[in-house]
Amino acid sequence: MKHMHKKSTTEEIDSIDDQSLRVRWTGLPVVALAGRPNVGKSTLFNRLLHKRKAIVDPMPGVTRDPIESEWRLEGAEAPVLLVDTGGLKLERNELEDRVADKSWDYIRRADLVLFIVDAVNITPEDEEFSALLRRYADKVVLVVNKADSPERDTRAWTHASWGYKAMAFVSAEHGRNIGELEELILARLDWSKASAVDEEHGDIRLAIMGKPNVGKSTLLNRLLGEEKSIVNDMPGTTRDVVEGRFSWKGKAFTVLDTAGMRRKSKVTESVEYYSVNRAIKTLDRADVVILMIDASEGLSEQDKKIVKLATDKGRGVIFALNKWDTIPKIKNSFEAARDKLQFFFGQMAYAPVLPLSAKDGEGVDKLMSTALSMFGQLTRRVETSRLNKAARDWVEATPPPVGARARFKFRYATQVSVNPIKFAFFVTRPDAVSESYVSFLRNKIRSELGFTLVPLELDLRASRKRFEDLERG
Repeated sequence: MKHMHKKSTTEEIDSIDDQSLRVRWTGLPVVALAGRPNVGKSTLFNRLLHKRKAIVDPMPGVTRDPIESEWRLEGAEAPVLLVDTGGLKLERNELEDRVADKSWDYIRRADLVLFIVDAVNITPEDEEFSALLRRYADKVVLVVNKADSPERDTRAWTHASWGYKAMAFVSAEHGRNIGELEELILARLDWSKASAVDEEHGDIRLAIMGKPNVGKSTLLNRLLGEEKSIVNDMPGTTRDVVEGRFSWKGKAFTVLDTAGMRRKSKVTESVEYYSVNRAIKTLDRADVVILMIDASEGLSEQDKKIVKLATDKGRGVIFALNKWDTIPKIKNSFEAARDKLQFFFGQMAYAPVLPLSAKDGEGVDKLMSTALSMFGQLTRRVETSRLNKAARDWVEATPPPVGARARFKFRYATQVSVNPIKFAFFVTRPDAVSESYVSFLRNKIRSELGFTLVPLELDLRASRKRFEDLERG
C-alpha cells in the first residue's frame, strides 16, 4: 500500500509540472457571436468564458477587432474557439466598414453563429441582418438576450417569425438560461477535426512597444532589412500591428511593431482606440518586449503601463534607450540613465537597459543577443530534484524569522510553467511566510538557477500530508 501511495503522489506532482505544457489546438470548431452594436455580445462572451476578456461599455461599437478565446465547454472533448465580433451596422464610416468585413468573414467561417438580439428593443438593423443571415440558417442560433425574466419570454417569442429553428432566451448580464444555451451549442458542434499540438514555437517573438514617434518602426525596418513599416515624423503613423520575420545568427525571429500608446485623454480617434487595444493584445503573442524609450525625453506614464502589462503576463522586458546617438557624450551618462530606470522600477532590477540608435544600427547586435538570452531563460526548465535540493539549502542557510506567527515548514517545490516562469512552493502555513522571505526565495531562484533576466512568479501553496511520504523516500 505504501508503494502505491507513493506512486499516486508522484503522479500528482507530475500533473502539477504538466500544467506548464501549454497546448495549442488546431481544427477547433468556431462559434461566432454576431449582431448589431449594444445587444450584449461582449457581455455574453464574458459570461460564457467566466471571465472579463472583452471590453463592455454602454457606448455602442466598443468591440472593433474580433476577440478570440479558447472556451472549455463542459462535456466537450476539446475547447471551442469563441469569437466576439464587432457590431454590424447599416450606416458605416470607413473604420466601421473594416469592422463589418471582419465580422462577416468570421460568420462565413464559423461552424456556429450566435445571432444576438435584444428581447425588448428590435430595430430595422436586426430585421436586415436576420435576412442577410438566412443563407447561413443551418448554423445560426438566434439568441434573444436581456430576457431577464419569464415575463419577457412571451415577447421574445415574436422572433420566431424570422424562421430560425434554434432559439434561446437568455440574460447574459444575470446568467439566466446560460446552461441551456451551452447545451444547445454542445449538441451542434463537431470536434472530429480538432487536434492538440505542442505550443512551443521555433521562433522568438519580439514585440516592439512604446509611445508614438519613439523609433519603433525604424527598428523594425532595420531588423527586417526593408521598409515594412511606414516611418514618418508624424506621431501615431502605425495604426495596426505590423509583423515580419527575420533570422539573426541562425535563429528565427518574428517581430511585431505596434501602434504607439498615448495617455487615455489623448486617445480621441476611434481608430486609435482600436489600434491601442491591438497593441495590448500583442503581448499575448510575444515572448520578449522591447520597450523603446526616447533617451532625450525619458520615461512616460504609458511606458510604465506597458511594463506592468508585460510583467503581469510574465514577458521578458528590455529597456531600449533609443536615439542614444543624440545624447551628449558625458562620462557615465548611460550608467546614470540606467540607474535612474532601475531605481524607478525597483522590483525590476533584473530587466536589461541598453543604449540604442535604431536609425544608425548602433546597439542592435547587443539588443538581439540579449533577447536571445532572455528567451533561453523564459524557456528554461529546472529539474525537480535540483530545485528541491536548492530550496532546502536556502531555507537551512537562511531560515525564516523565529516566531510563532512566522513558523512554517518547507515541504516541496516544483516549476509550474515555462514562458511565463512560475514556481510553486508547498509549505505547512503559506500565510505565515512574509513577503520579504518570498522575495528572498524569488531572488535565490533568479540568481542561482539561471533566471537573471526575466520575471518569475512564486506561488505558496499549502502542503499536503502525502508530500511528506515522498520526502521520506
